[in-house]
Amino acid sequence: MFTDGLFRGRRILVTGGGTGLGKGMAEKFLALGAEIFICGRRKSLCEATAAELTGKHGGKVTAYAVDIRDAAAVDAMVGDIFASGPLTDLVNNAAGNFISRTEDLSPRGFDAIANIVMHGTFYVTHAVGRRWIAGGHRGNVVSIVVTWVRNGSPYVVPSAMSKAAVHTMTMSLATEWGRHGIRLNAIAPGEIPTEGASKRLNPGDAAGSRTERINPMGRVGRIEELQNLATFLLSDGCEWLTGQTIAMDGGQSLATGGNFYELRHWTDAQWQAAREAIKAQNEKDRAQRAV
Repeated sequence: MFTDGLFRGRRILVTGGGTGLGKGMAEKFLALGAEIFICGRRKSLCEATAAELTGKHGGKVTAYAVDIRDAAAVDAMVGDIFASGPLTDLVNNAAGNFISRTEDLSPRGFDAIANIVMHGTFYVTHAVGRRWIAGGHRGNVVSIVVTWVRNGSPYVVPSAMSKAAVHTMTMSLATEWGRHGIRLNAIAPGEIPTEGASKRLNPGDAAGSRTERINPMGRVGRIEELQNLATFLLSDGCEWLTGQTIAMDGGQSLATGGNFYELRHWTDAQWQAAREAIKAQNEKDRAQRAV
């Protein structure tokens, strides 16, 4: 649906671009001619993704190992990118989430999500945006949020609070930075199954099974649908569109609220099993980052 070479000359940073939704969006932008920068905490994984994508599509993908919770590290990465030319676009995709009864959360558990989603997203947006303004460059930001920014969600309160902050940042900076030619929009996708999210949000269930049961369209989302919407928002097809959060979930949030309210029926044993499954996934991820 897009012209070949649509993003030729564009330089796009995708946070959390080594896996999942971020990788999918980075691949689409690369195929359309953009120069891509991806970052994540696992250097080997990001480098493998860069090699995979350039092997399939050619072009250039540069990988950075950066924890976006570290403001100084973020600023150093963005400064390194701008040293060879300004970015044209930013996709805030890096995130974290897990289900938990809020009374069971520790401050450390809350901070684990808030520091990535709220603080990290701001650090990257600020580091890029202030360089755009200082250099007189136009720019686009697309942030990945959730449908619950509008109605909240039990059992994922750190994520709901932090994603709502990103939603508010999108509206706020769209009005503050609009005069500089900088647009900000957000996408609130429904479930597009990825390994990490599925194991932390639906432990014990087959990926996508819950959504397929309750979604008005009877299915999960497809990565190409997210790729296409993100491409449109970054393109010049509607430059007057800014400050918006667009839900793409097959109508699920309209029909059901799109959140985790149904987990109120879980027993103590089910919550314990979920905690153990999430802990096992976290330990697996830490082991992989150490490689």
